[in-house]
Amino acid sequence: MEQMVNVFLFGKKYEVPESLTIMEAMEYSGYQLVRGCGCRNGFCGACATIYRIAGDRELKACLACSTKVENNMYVATLPYFPLVKEVYDIEKIKPTEQIMMQLYPEIYACVGCNACTKACSQGLNVMQYIAYAQRGEYEKCAEESFDCVMCGICSSRCPAGISHPQVAMLARRLNGKYLAPHCDHLDDRIREIAEGKYEKLIEDLMQKPLSEIKELYNNREIEK
Repeated sequence: MEQMVNVFLFGKKYEVPESLTIMEAMEYSGYQLVRGCGCRNGFCGACATIYRIAGDRELKACLACSTKVENNMYVATLPYFPLVKEVYDIEKIKPTEQIMMQLYPEIYACVGCNACTKACSQGLNVMQYIAYAQRGEYEKCAEESFDCVMCGICSSRCPAGISHPQVAMLARRLNGKYLAPHCDHLDDRIREIAEGKYEKLIEDLMQKPLSEIKELYNNREIEK
């Protein structure tokens, strides 16, 4: 018989199998996840979660879909964090230091506490890419923040109120639009998508059972 552990979901105690992720433990305990469940594979950032283990003072952050439960884990989810998202036209702005000052001036109030980096569910050096954004080094900011899943955990810990994921998104858009080398193969792929080349392939894939899709994905990972 599988080992069971005690978890506290939103303050209520449940006993669940120790092999489950936090998200699976919620469903096992009877919660119907309508929001904050997303891709279930650690890509979308929708299931941002904070937790603390009894007896440990450290408050930890993670993604519920990819983090296993632990005994005496106290859990609360952050299915939506209200990041500041400024509106801009990428065709009308340029990759200057001034544009970051205009749209996200709060980044210059960073106190260097590194709470954002410590909280990042992807292990990114968040404070470093904010430093690149401050200096207008958008190529470096784009590279450092590339794996961001926009979960917002970093911003929830920031005393300066910085919306780190949105700053990173702006840097990546500026880099892609103006700074990165032009990619002919990307133009080809965009044209193929517009022509509907992959529609039937996607439709066929959507008809496959989840188990077969997982097998295809696992085989692809092995080939890498």
